[in-house]
Amino acid sequence: MDISCAFPPGPDALEHIVEAERIGYKRAWLYDSPALYSDIWVIAALAAERTTKIGLGPAVIVPNLRHPLTQAAAIATLEQLAPGRVAVAIGTGFTGRMAMGQRALTWAFTRDYIAQLRALLRGETVDVDGAPVRMLHGRGFAPSFPIPTPIIVAANGPKGLAVARELGDGVMTIGAGEPSFDWCAVLAFGTVLDDGEAADSERALAAAGPAFTVVYHAMYEGDPARVDALPGGTEWRARIETVPERERHLAVHEDHLVRVTERDRPLLAAAGDLLPAFSWTGAAADLRTRLETLEASGATEILYAPMGPDVPRELRAFMAMATG
Repeated sequence: MDISCAFPPGPDALEHIVEAERIGYKRAWLYDSPALYSDIWVIAALAAERTTKIGLGPAVIVPNLRHPLTQAAAIATLEQLAPGRVAVAIGTGFTGRMAMGQRALTWAFTRDYIAQLRALLRGETVDVDGAPVRMLHGRGFAPSFPIPTPIIVAANGPKGLAVARELGDGVMTIGAGEPSFDWCAVLAFGTVLDDGEAADSERALAAAGPAFTVVYHAMYEGDPARVDALPGGTEWRARIETVPERERHLAVHEDHLVRVTERDRPLLAAAGDLLPAFSWTGAAADLRTRLETLEASGATEILYAPMGPDVPRELRAFMAMATG
């Protein structure tokens, strides 16, 4: 199984990607959420200049945030900077859209976008918004066509998996692998505990707390009442619903996968018991067993997303667990 990592794009991500390459991670993926983070393509380009081996790419692109031609040009630019190291994941949008008060895109829209993007990267002419467009890049402005950047589709349900089979080079999931795909990348959050360390230690909560609280955010976006079934959920929902509904999404997704907000901090009282169930948090031996189970389920790549005040420590501990 390939061991990769994922980061919110920002100034700190550059040093983290350099460290990930030194340790031996296969790829460094960057979140696409312009309401929260730095521009994904700028940070990826800077990372390409600082590295020589590690793969780079967005996970996951939210289609409507950029015109297909704009997206194709960005992919081509990164391919020039890091030839053969680029991969792209595309989905319907979670925080990338919800942090702007929008719902996820339909799979029909996403499928058409992927088809347009693939055609553009082949150098073909496609209709977008009622007009024919093509990458008109002359010599030196893009790699030669076709540009073979692999595209995987972020999907868990049947509609998304069907699109992945039709148009993707693989699939990106949360939870378990998909054995029908040759390339199945699975996203994972959490922290490897030190020997004898409890899951509710101050260090563990700092490292995995943002992964725990995002469960509440996701469930709230799906059905606010479902949050009440989680520990502290009723109180959390009462706090978040003091924010006017029109602006509530701005509060729900604040500091997504970066840190625990003051509004979310009371949830950590219940996090110790639940972190191992809600995230990849546990002793190295336990996580190694879990990794082997994930591989047996069809996963070929794990995207470990380290968080907290000491990301280099998290990267080293996870790689030591995965390869030990």
